Amino acid sequence: MIGELAALGAGVSWAIAPILYRKALSNTKPISANIVRCATNAAVLVGVLVLFGKVGALASLPMGVVVVVAVSGVVGLGIGDTLYMVGLKSVGVARAVPLAATYPLFSLIWATFLLGQPLSLTAVLGVAVILSGIWLLSREKSEENDGIKGKLAFMGVVVSLATAVVWSVSVTLMDVAVSMSSVNSLDTNYAIITMRIAAMALFLMLLAPFLDREHGFLKIKRGAVILLCVGGLVANGVGWLLMNYSFLNIVEARAVPISSTSPLFTAVAGFIFFHEKVTAKTVLGAAAIVAGIGLIFIV
Repeated sequence: MIGELAALGAGVSWAIAPILYRKALSNTKPISANIVRCATNAAVLVGVLVLFGKVGALASLPMGVVVVVAVSGVVGLGIGDTLYMVGLKSVGVARAVPLAATYPLFSLIWATFLLGQPLSLTAVLGVAVILSGIWLLSREKSEENDGIKGKLAFMGVVVSLATAVVWSVSVTLMDVAVSMSSVNSLDTNYAIITMRIAAMALFLMLLAPFLDREHGFLKIKRGAVILLCVGGLVANGVGWLLMNYSFLNIVEARAVPISSTSPLFTAVAGFIFFHEKVTAKTVLGAAAIVAGIGLIFIV
């Protein structure tokens, strides 16, 4: 059960982050926000690694792991998360999060047909039920989306779905990295997380003059920087540390659907912190996700 609980913890972490991102994106371009988020997260994670004397874990990573993790960072944190922030800004949390959370559908394809991982009938049924719950939640419109119409809404939906495809590739790459025989401790997993974010931060900073020509990342207000930094640490630090630990204990085809329950926790957070309405679709969507988790747990 420890692997399943770790995947569930990752889902909770990934539900908190978009709420913080959405607040920071109100007056910030997605690419500028992502540059700041990756740079501040890399600084914090490297600082912790040095403070606790764990630099050796980073230096001992095999070159194969480093390459796979770096590519996963560029794909997931660079391309995927920038698309995610575009979706959050375009259609809001209530729609962007559930649409992006459909990535298990694509991860299941990669894990089964490319990695040859076993897939049970109950896992397939669980994925279907979880995705039906995500669909119900995505159909629920919140007040922040009432004025979003036409091309902007369509672009937001397409970008959010594209995020799911890109994330699925990144998740599969991370599964490959942590499955290597040398990756078998908490220190090594933390080193992998740090390497992933540091590589992406360096990549974005080098491309910043071309991606953010107005240097918007230097003009972001302190409050937004804090929100982006904390959101990134929760999602990419805590969330991915739990996800990697889950990969060490259960297969991707089982871990990914459980971690994709973040829309459920986002809906709960919206009700508690933003007083959003609880409708029949919200209840049915949440119930479907919980039922799907139950099916995934069946061996």
